Amino acid sequence: MTDATLASGLRRQPLALRFPSVLVFLAALGLFTIAVTILSDGLGLGVISTSFIKTLGKTLCLCLVALAMDLVWGYCGILSLGHMAFFGLGGYAIGMWLMYARTELIVIESLKAAPLPATPQEISDGIAGQIFGVVGASEFPPIWAFAHSLPLQLAAVVLVPGLLALVFGWLAFRSRVTGVYLSILTQAMTLALSLHLFQNDSGLRGNNGLSGLQNLPGLDDFPQSTVSLWFFWASAIALGLGYIICAWIVSGKFGSVIRAIRDDETRVRFLGYPVEGFKLFIFTLTAVLAGIAGALYYPQAGIINPAEMAPIASIYLAVWVAIGGRGRLYGAVIGAAFVSLLSTWFTGGQAPNINLGFYTIQWVDWWIVLLGFSFVAITLFAPKGIGGLVDIFIDRKSPNRFGADLGPDPGALREQEAEK
Repeated sequence: MTDATLASGLRRQPLALRFPSVLVFLAALGLFTIAVTILSDGLGLGVISTSFIKTLGKTLCLCLVALAMDLVWGYCGILSLGHMAFFGLGGYAIGMWLMYARTELIVIESLKAAPLPATPQEISDGIAGQIFGVVGASEFPPIWAFAHSLPLQLAAVVLVPGLLALVFGWLAFRSRVTGVYLSILTQAMTLALSLHLFQNDSGLRGNNGLSGLQNLPGLDDFPQSTVSLWFFWASAIALGLGYIICAWIVSGKFGSVIRAIRDDETRVRFLGYPVEGFKLFIFTLTAVLAGIAGALYYPQAGIINPAEMAPIASIYLAVWVAIGGRGRLYGAVIGAAFVSLLSTWFTGGQAPNINLGFYTIQWVDWWIVLLGFSFVAITLFAPKGIGGLVDIFIDRKSPNRFGADLGPDPGALREQEAEK
């Protein structure tokens, strides 16, 4: 059997055979979702509180954006320090509709006592005054033109991050900006966007952000325990679909090309592949995934402000992927879930303080330091991250290259990455 015949046969295999972790991941995610539902306050035994259900739902959203980060960085080699900006834009897009629709109900109810029926203009002015009075404005900015329409705002969840990534990526990749310079550019984009949104005249209420997003318009009869479960299910479905999409991309010929770009971009370009096109597709796709994750995250968080889009957030995202194991989809999910839940435990005051006699370690203050040390330790002593433990468990060995160098990227196991 020739190599070409073998490659053709592998492409005809189902995704589950080419990427065995898909079935394992989906089964684990499904069992986890069912278990949490049974133990929840909303429909189950009441063992898990509503607030923790929201924490788990938000964690699943962070796992989805970490999955996107692993695809663009771990597989394509683009260290983006701006993907949390796309995450935030998705949150703002859905938050605008949630805040508009909720305020509209309040304004209509308050105007019922008026002697004459309120006109559409009066209702619109009332909504604008309620939303923007906190920043001294009384009119809707142009970017709120479609805030009244849920379908259009859902489209914005995908289109706004996607178009921003498309334009930014096209400008950067066509100029062949790579490596640390590209990382700096993505970070500069995030910083510029964050600083703009901090201004009151940005149209998004400046530092106040958008609040009250946990209240779904027209569903006041449903308790938060039930609503939180809806968002938890939606987050689980989005993560499962995101994993399937990413696995499908990296398991075929396209995945082989982007891994080759990561390992030796110049050689891939020399072979005639449109490197910029591949990179632009991955960069845009992952921005869209990040936007969807943000649109599910912030209704569970209840509020979004420009601080959520600060460059440090994107750095944290890279740390999660590195701790979980770059170049492993399941590693990115494990890293994001592990760090997110551990962060909630340490910063929520649940971790016991340590009294050393001369000093008391309060984890609320020291958690970031601990996270930084963990990142350094993982980088130096366990470059495969937590996902490397999975390799040990399944006895996954490196390909026998008979002493040959692994190539430009020492962490790349090219012969086996397509099998994950």
